[in-house]
Amino acid sequence: MESQGKAKQEMGKVVNFCIIGTSGIAAVHARCISRNSEAKLVAMVASTAVRADAAEKQYGVAAYDSIDEALQHHDIHACVICTASGQHLEPTLSLLRRGVHVLCEKPLEINVDRASQMIRAADAAGCLLGGVFQNRFSPDFLKLQEAVKANQFGSLLLANAYIKWYRNEDYYATSPWKGTLKGDGGAALINQGIHTIDLLLLLAGEVKSVFAKVKTVMHAIEGEDLGVCILTFKNGMTGVIEGSTALYPGYPERIEVYGTDGSAILEGGRIIEWNFKQSEAMALEVKDGVEGSGASDPMAISDDGHQRQIDDFVAALKEGRLPAVSHISALNALNLIQHIYLSAEQKREVEVKPVQL
Repeated sequence: MESQGKAKQEMGKVVNFCIIGTSGIAAVHARCISRNSEAKLVAMVASTAVRADAAEKQYGVAAYDSIDEALQHHDIHACVICTASGQHLEPTLSLLRRGVHVLCEKPLEINVDRASQMIRAADAAGCLLGGVFQNRFSPDFLKLQEAVKANQFGSLLLANAYIKWYRNEDYYATSPWKGTLKGDGGAALINQGIHTIDLLLLLAGEVKSVFAKVKTVMHAIEGEDLGVCILTFKNGMTGVIEGSTALYPGYPERIEVYGTDGSAILEGGRIIEWNFKQSEAMALEVKDGVEGSGASDPMAISDDGHQRQIDDFVAALKEGRLPAVSHISALNALNLIQHIYLSAEQKREVEVKPVQL
C-alpha cells in the first residue's frame, strides 16, 4: 500500500498531532498523546472562536477555529477527528488532500457511502486512515480472540452482544447532534453499540443475514434507543444483538461465546466466565470488576484502550505499516448496523451485502 512507505519516509522523531473537535472524547486523546514520548499535541481545532479560546486554556496548546489556520501555523503530521459522527467526512478529506494522516473516532461516518469516500481519499493520498475502536486492544478480549482462533471452544454455536446501557434525557437534550439521523446516523446501535458489535464480528466472522427491530421507547430523539437483532453468520452460527440507551441504570457491555467444547463471557472488558470441557484447554485467571464501561456515563471509560490505540497509530506511522485498526476493518461494524436499520425499516430479514469501495 502506497501510504505505508510515505508514512515512514516523512515521519521525524516526534509525530505532531492536532485534534479536531475539543470536547468529550478529545480530552482522552489529548492525555494519551501526551503520554507517548514519540508524539506531541501541537494544536486543536474547534467549531468556533469562542470554543477555540476555551480549548487553548484547557489543553495548553494553540487552538483555532479552522483547519487551514492550524496547518498554516504548525507542521502537523496526523490529526484525530473527534467531531460529531456526521461531520467526519469533510475534515478528513481536507486533511488527506494535504498529506495529513487521520485517526478518526467511531464510526468513520454515519453511513458506508460517506465512510467509503474517506477510505478512497486515504488510498489516493497515500496516507493512513485509522478508526478508533479502542476495545480491540483489551487484553482479555485479545485472549478471547486467541482462544477462538485456536478452536479452543470447538465449533462455535452462538455468539451474542449485549449493550444494555442508559443515558438520561440531558445526554441528548444538551447536544445538537446526538440521536439525530444527520449527526449520529441513528443512536444506540451506531453510537454506543458499535464498539461491542465490532468485537462480536472479530470473534464470529462475517454475517450472512439479519432480522431486526429498532424503536424509540424513552428519549425524544430521531434515532433508536432500543434495538434487537437476530444474526445468521456465514459459517451457519446464530447470534443476537441487543442494544439500548434506555435501560436504567445501565449495565456493562457483554459478549457471550458458546461452542461445542466450551464457552466464555466478556463483560466490561473483562472475562468473567471461561469454561472448557477439556482440562488442558487454555488457562486464564478470571478477574473481578470491569476494565471501564460507559454503561451509564460516557466518560467513565478507562484511558487504557485509547492509549494502546494511540501508541499503535504512532508506531504505524514510524514503521510505515497499517495501524492495527485499518480503515477497511473499521467499516465492518458500520456496514452491519446499516443493514440492521434496513431490516427494521423493511420489517424483514435482509442479506448483508459486503462493502463495495
